[in-house]
Amino acid sequence: MSKDDKLPIREVPSHALLYFFLLTFAITWGIAGAYIFFPIQATGLFGELEGAHPLYFIATWGPGLAGFILVLFYGGSGGLSRFLSRLFLWRCHPLWWALVLVGLPLGFMTGSLIKGGPLIAPMEDGAGQFFVLSIIMLLLGPVEEFGWRGVAQPILQRHVAPIWAGAIIGVVWGVWHIPAFYLSGTVYADWNLPLFLVGCITLAVLVTPIFNASGGGLLLPVLFHWQLIIPFWPDAQPWDTWIFVAVTAVVIWLNRTHMVSSTGAETTVIPD
Repeated sequence: MSKDDKLPIREVPSHALLYFFLLTFAITWGIAGAYIFFPIQATGLFGELEGAHPLYFIATWGPGLAGFILVLFYGGSGGLSRFLSRLFLWRCHPLWWALVLVGLPLGFMTGSLIKGGPLIAPMEDGAGQFFVLSIIMLLLGPVEEFGWRGVAQPILQRHVAPIWAGAIIGVVWGVWHIPAFYLSGTVYADWNLPLFLVGCITLAVLVTPIFNASGGGLLLPVLFHWQLIIPFWPDAQPWDTWIFVAVTAVVIWLNRTHMVSSTGAETTVIPD
């Protein structure tokens, strides 16, 4: 037994939410800021910040890394093991699985059709390249969920109703992305920032009842996030955002008892 194993496992306290946000922004905005304000020096030292660059991964992982740091600080390796066990909390009503696996793709496809686009994104480089890129995407954005849903969501739900916890995370999530709009070569460079912020808030609220229905599980939020960035789904802006706003409104209404009160809200970061 290691010395760390003998230490008591503490729950992550509510005030650690401030540390989580500070760490998240320090990691991501620190890297992005270097390339935005000192592009020549940053590129000269570290190379161009593109999709395969290690610093791009680290910047994208900011929320996840912040979450892991806090869990390790308060719970040690034992706490981290229990925290990761939340990946295996996946049991919930099949409709939530259907929303993640079928509903999200249908939202993108429908939005694309409305604007006269295809059902599936064009595969100029072949389906094999798309498959590889999809796996890479699984290792990028979804890692954020270990922070957003792993740490921030349960802490916020100790103090506010789930709908407001999701909305707060959505605002922070959207603001956290802002540097990407000023980095050349990113998909965000041509997007509408206000509409993107609406989308972030909407999706953060939409994933909230899924998170709570699975008992605070992380698998469904990870898959939810992955569906948002899989390259198979077509560019459906701005229609996909408005479709998801409508879907979220329906979900909130159908689950209003659990969304506007603490009933069924998960508040534990490190399970017993």
